[in-house]
Amino acid sequence: MYAIVEIAGQQFKVAKDQKVYVHRLKEEEGKKVSFHNVLLLEDGKNITVGAPAIDGAAVEAKIVKHLKGDKVIVFKKKRRKGYQKKNGHRQYLTEIHIEGIIAKGAKKETPKKEAVKVAPKKEAPKAKAAAPKAKAEAPKKAAAKKAAPKKAAAPKEVKKTVDLSKNTVAELKEMAKAKGIEGISSMKKADLIAALSK
Repeated sequence: MYAIVEIAGQQFKVAKDQKVYVHRLKEEEGKKVSFHNVLLLEDGKNITVGAPAIDGAAVEAKIVKHLKGDKVIVFKKKRRKGYQKKNGHRQYLTEIHIEGIIAKGAKKETPKKEAVKVAPKKEAPKAKAAAPKAKAEAPKKAAAKKAAPKKAAAPKEVKKTVDLSKNTVAELKEMAKAKGIEGISSMKKADLIAALSK
């Protein structure tokens, strides 16, 4: 019996009592781990292929030790340019021992959600305290609405400056002549806009 299982982003063909070197896992040495992303199972004559994984199937393993792989030399060179870089790399690995392959009935471990339950309780008193503040702010909002028409006049002036920037330099010079601004021949577009917006 063998299985193809995904462990730490890589796929491995594993069988019972086999040692496998995988990318470093978070768990400590001596702990048991189960991998639920089983892609294929072979049980004597029957071959089961998942889509993409097989539901209820798992591979159980025990972490033997954490280690580093053999050194790999990374050598870069560009000929005739005097460029050479030599670098070494040792991959962090975990040695695991496959203890068994479960075809059906494996249960996935669900992460604990205690922290999520605690957060709403803390927010509830804040919501109660915010309610009296909202009542106190209601008169202020009414006063702000009365002042709103004054603010509405200001954006119209801003729109005029935006419209001026869309005009060509020749059009701006004509507008400046009509207003009676002097020295327009030496002015740039930004200077013309600044003069016209005064």
